[in-house]
Amino acid sequence: GYEPTPLLSLPMLAAAAGLGALSYKDEGPRFGLKSFKALGGAYAVGRLVAEHEGDPGELTVACATDGNHGRSVAWGAERAGCKCMIYLHAEVSEGRQQAIEAYGATCVRIEGNYDDSVRACAEAADANGWHVISDTSYEGYTEVPRQVMAGYGVIAHEIVEAMDGPEIPTHVFLQGGVGGFAGAISRYFRQQWGERAPKLIVCEPELAPCLYASAEAGGFTEVPVEEETLMAGLSCGVPSVIAWDVLAAEASGFMTVPEALVVPAMQLAAKPAELDPPLQSDPSIEAGESAVAGLAALLAASQRPELFDALELGVSSRVLLIGTEGATDPDVYKNLIDGD
Repeated sequence: GYEPTPLLSLPMLAAAAGLGALSYKDEGPRFGLKSFKALGGAYAVGRLVAEHEGDPGELTVACATDGNHGRSVAWGAERAGCKCMIYLHAEVSEGRQQAIEAYGATCVRIEGNYDDSVRACAEAADANGWHVISDTSYEGYTEVPRQVMAGYGVIAHEIVEAMDGPEIPTHVFLQGGVGGFAGAISRYFRQQWGERAPKLIVCEPELAPCLYASAEAGGFTEVPVEEETLMAGLSCGVPSVIAWDVLAAEASGFMTVPEALVVPAMQLAAKPAELDPPLQSDPSIEAGESAVAGLAALLAASQRPELFDALELGVSSRVLLIGTEGATDPDVYKNLIDGD
């Protein structure tokens, strides 16, 4: 079922923001799972099963998730024929849980936030002999997250295939989270484009800025997540160790996104023709909550000349955004888009 996801041009929004070009890679259609995570967790599960000499049914894979990564791991486990345990924190929506369970996984709800669910999953896996398929790395656990990041490299490969030449992006705004996604994409661009690689701007929720805090402190830094962000897939207080090493070397800047900008960015993507003035020629995009972090940050920068200049943006800039998810919970998405 593999096929490249759409790479869309948004010329009218680019002009309105004072840019030369704006492109949006839409990961919503990826393998029917509605997010880029389909490329990571399922790939790592496949690697585990391929290296296992016995019956795949002997294996149990496990992970913690805000929704999308767990869906990918559950899908990969169902395809491979192994058992699957998914740990969810208190704020994961029922719709996202049901999407995971549709692939035969068993979900376990815990109190606390995403980082708490990561710890609970690791403890349960150690006690039961399960294989953790995590998208974040920590001391003593790096190989599987490295495989997950390698899976994300497919996105960057498709972009390089489509944009190689004189129209290479000058800037790419990427979602933060634990950093694995941004680290994988930026490293691939550096490998393929060298010094021509775009400036990397890492965008995180204001309520979960672990990468921003790490950049500010000059080293790996954890932050407490005291309130859950609407951008559920980015609600992470602890960076991935291997991802942070990449981002510390590759990122040109870090930005945080206030909650108030999330829904307007989703609505803009979904209904460009209804704006004032309307962006008639730009496509309508189904962008989930975590998909618009880069778009929200870019639009905020376009309204603040000092920030626009600091990011070295202008009429000759070619900006790339990657929409990491579609409507992963259709009910939540509809309510937000319709303003309910």
